[in-house]
Amino acid sequence: MAIPAHDDSTAFQFHGSWREFAPIAFTNLLLSIVTLGIYRFWATTRTRNYLWSRTRFIDERLEWTGKGVELMIGFFIAIILFGIPVIMLKFGLQALALRGHVALAGILFFPLYGALLYIFGLARFRALRYRLSRTFWHGIRGGSENGGWGYGWSSIWKSVIGMFALGLLIPWSMVSLWNERWSAMSFGPHHFTSRAQSGPLMGRFLLFYLLPVAGCVALIGGVATAVATGVTATPGSASATGILFVVLGVIAGYFAIGVIMLAYYAAFFREAVGNLGLGGIDFNFSARTSDWLKLLLGDVVLVVCTLGIGVIFLTYRHWKFLITHLEAGGEIDLDTLTQSTAPLPKQGEGLLDAFDVGAF
Repeated sequence: MAIPAHDDSTAFQFHGSWREFAPIAFTNLLLSIVTLGIYRFWATTRTRNYLWSRTRFIDERLEWTGKGVELMIGFFIAIILFGIPVIMLKFGLQALALRGHVALAGILFFPLYGALLYIFGLARFRALRYRLSRTFWHGIRGGSENGGWGYGWSSIWKSVIGMFALGLLIPWSMVSLWNERWSAMSFGPHHFTSRAQSGPLMGRFLLFYLLPVAGCVALIGGVATAVATGVTATPGSASATGILFVVLGVIAGYFAIGVIMLAYYAAFFREAVGNLGLGGIDFNFSARTSDWLKLLLGDVVLVVCTLGIGVIFLTYRHWKFLITHLEAGGEIDLDTLTQSTAPLPKQGEGLLDAFDVGAF
């Protein structure tokens, strides 16, 4: 079966509606409140059952087969694994320092922080593996034969290298980890390929990197000008003018940093997904910075105007955004599809599910 290149009319489609999703969202909210949050694992499963079933790829809708108990078991395992290093970092090292063992506390900090990076990397890898293993299309599922243990080490040294040269290697670190994570995954008999490059991202990253420096220079110059102008015109208002300029400059700076970060992330996602392949299929992601900005502003307006209740619709909005902008092109032969031989993980996504880290 051939898929016209980058033609979403024959690739990914989403057929859900917020009115149809609302009863599920409100029921999940009420049951989570009544059960003091325990039902959230089953709520996640119900949400995914709906979203997956309303998502069509080519000629068939997706199917989610995960269970709430899997997510709950994975969550408690992750809490234990994350909790030990976090408690040691927060209280153990502080207690050692207060007792005068500052050098020992400093020495222990690095292995504990490395343990957190390792566990987070391992959890992120296994979360993706779990979601693919519970996603079915034409009765075929995904997964990975890789347990993610090596990826955990990669998340440590690549994150550390990313901070070299005052953080200028962060784009390389992000892209390299993305490629390694996805290249270890498969769907049916086909393995994913990921060949994203960090070069196309450096322009926007440098813009984000240099903005604070340029902002400080502009702010200092602006304050000096405003104060000088204020002294010449009305000396008594010089300090007030300077303070106002600083406040407005800080607000504008935070907004500018946020927009540039969003622009970088939009470029990263286009580069990462645009270099992702599976068998004879190539993927693409069309969302620009303006699309991401509309999504986030819409989230803020929804949550604020509903006094927080609208947060239950954010998962729906984000999934619809993902599928709407996700494209695929190439060829796939359904006759060659066989079931994945990758092992089925028994636990869910653990702490990453609790923080709702995206499927990608």
